[in-house]
Amino acid sequence: MRLVIQRVKEASVTIEDKCRASIGPGLFILVGVETGDTEADAEWLAAKTAGLRIFNDRDGVMNCNIIDFNGQLLAVSQFTLTASTRKGNRPSYIRAAGHDLAVPLYDRYCELLSEKAGRQVFKGVFGADMQCSLINDGPVTIIIDSRIKE
Repeated sequence: MRLVIQRVKEASVTIEDKCRASIGPGLFILVGVETGDTEADAEWLAAKTAGLRIFNDRDGVMNCNIIDFNGQLLAVSQFTLTASTRKGNRPSYIRAAGHDLAVPLYDRYCELLSEKAGRQVFKGVFGADMQCSLINDGPVTIIIDSRIKE
């Protein structure tokens, strides 16, 4: 699984001109699920996301996690995170998991993150044509891949 995590002042996801979810300060998370990913990947990523110390403390140092900061969470599925651009200019999505694997792992990641962070995770709709808006704070953007675990 791959995540792109952005520290935001606000973020929202809109589907068919209707706001599905919006948050204030917190994390906007794009979630990509690959063939072969497991619940262990979702568990590791949820713990990592909840623990990331990317919010400023009183001294202006990035030393607080989403729990300390009391921020909100918005997670949106995005199969294009699995893109391979090795050959040519047209990305290949062959590594993207099908719905039968991707939906349960995306949902499980969101459930686990909610448990670990102690707050609701707002979500987009898997497979929908979504428009996402955000104001990146910092900007702070972190990419995490459960297969690399750095």
